[in-house]
Amino acid sequence: MKVFGIILIVAGILMFVFGKVSFTKKEKVVDLGPIEINKQEKKTLNWPDYAGGIALLAGVVVLVMDRKNNA
Repeated sequence: MKVFGIILIVAGILMFVFGKVSFTKKEKVVDLGPIEINKQEKKTLNWPDYAGGIALLAGVVVLVMDRKNNA
């Protein structure tokens, strides 16, 4: 559980730092033997700030609960 808590904390911090992530998706539109037509589409993934806060808080809670259970 300790590793899961650390992963949640790191994910929460990264979600605060990088509020959105952009990437390019390549999709095959037409494939006629040797002729191939591809389409590139830019996509953006956004998430709200409170999602990062929830992940960070959940990671801290998991670490605290793990520490209490091991004591």
